[in-house]
Amino acid sequence: MSKILVAYFSASGMTAKLSANLANAIGADLYEINPVKPYTIADLDWMNKQSRSSVEMKDKSSRPEIANKVEDMGKYDTVFVGFPIWWYREPSIIDTFMESYDFTGKTIIPFATSGGSGLGETSKNLEELAKAAKVLEGKRFSPKAGEEELRNWAGEFI
Repeated sequence: MSKILVAYFSASGMTAKLSANLANAIGADLYEINPVKPYTIADLDWMNKQSRSSVEMKDKSSRPEIANKVEDMGKYDTVFVGFPIWWYREPSIIDTFMESYDFTGKTIIPFATSGGSGLGETSKNLEELAKAAKVLEGKRFSPKAGEEELRNWAGEFI
């Protein structure tokens, strides 16, 4: 059986709950991507063009620093990567995560929470950041998605 990791970034807690449900449903290890500088409510104000998240998302080269590392990424064959959708794509800290490891030969499966936005170009973006990995098309979930729904979805890949 392959070793599976659910890695996620959650700014407000919704993606954290979904990620924990997914990890429990499929028996995966769970890893939270924590920024060195945590996001405040003001940082997440998408209506303020000068807020931290707005500035980061405008600059495709932005790479917020991550506070922690996966101890042994080499032991994982499949990595589910979870995040909220920001400006129709993955947050910049996910780009930092993807560039921080060698995903050669691994399968990457994105999943996201959003009030209504789809994944947009996320899978394509992740393919560019992890060229030697197999990046599958992801899915957006309600933050309230339960373990059965998540197990059924993940069962398509593992």
